[in-house]
Amino acid sequence: METNEKKLPNKNYDLKSDAVEELAGADTAEVPEYSQEELEKYRSKKGFKIPEVVKVLFIKAWFSGAVCYFFFWGLSNYVGNLIDMLFVLGVALGIVTDLLTNNVIRFLEKTPGDNSKWIMFPKKGYMSFIWNLLYSFLVLLGVYLLYNVINMLLIAITGNPNAAILGVEPVLFGVFCMGFDMLFIGMKRLFRIILEDAKKNAGGR
Repeated sequence: METNEKKLPNKNYDLKSDAVEELAGADTAEVPEYSQEELEKYRSKKGFKIPEVVKVLFIKAWFSGAVCYFFFWGLSNYVGNLIDMLFVLGVALGIVTDLLTNNVIRFLEKTPGDNSKWIMFPKKGYMSFIWNLLYSFLVLLGVYLLYNVINMLLIAITGNPNAAILGVEPVLFGVFCMGFDMLFIGMKRLFRIILEDAKKNAGGR
């Protein structure tokens, strides 16, 4: 038996399909682009925010101080020769820098590559590990010379060669390592700027 009932159109389906078509056909060219600085203004800010550079400096100083604590203080009774101790410190500082310090700094990035400016060798790999080992000896050499200069100044000021000299301890050692690290990174950045300017001037002739 045939029925003459007519099926009513599904209005809900029509509305949903129209909305999907409008979204699919939306023109993304009209959407304005905003810089990262502009977006940061509208993010919710609760409490005191520690600047990124302060975090980086603390991390660098803390890990360097930890190297002094565990290796210089921990092995001072077993490694009597100064050259051997400096070698152990340089190797330990390079390994910690490559595997811990730099990775923690990368972890703090909001977007990939933001904190590369605070790392001497930002590219990860086997070569960066080797470069960090060699670079740590350079940082350690600067720290060693700074300790000697400070102690010579103290002796010259007091006039007593047997006066108490500045000893090596984790806090100041970490601060000195962080200072030389940032100094060398700044020199690298300055050299790169000078090189880029020289290339631009040469190309404009």
